[in-house]
Amino acid sequence: MTPALNKPLPDFEALATSNVKFTPQAFAGQTVVLYFYPKDDTPGCTKEACSFRDLHQDLLKARLRVVGVSPQDVDSHRRFAEKHGLNFPLLADPDAVELAL
Repeated sequence: MTPALNKPLPDFEALATSNVKFTPQAFAGQTVVLYFYPKDDTPGCTKEACSFRDLHQDLLKARLRVVGVSPQDVDSHRRFAEKHGLNFPLLADPDAVELAL
């Protein structure tokens, strides 16, 4: 998948690790780094997520918000986030449609 830069988020709803529905309107006026990964707790996906975790304060200072998306359900995402101390929301995309981006 080719990265889409400076593209508005499409209108969608997805369940987030915070147990609320995520909508782009919640991030209106902010720049969102929406990244997709294949599966919770695999070596590559964990390394990527932990990199975003470790850069979180710098990203916030740059006015960037990170949101991860993968096919697993919210319970799997919650366990993954807790295990690795992730400090950003993960969204469930059970149909793996990648939100039609």
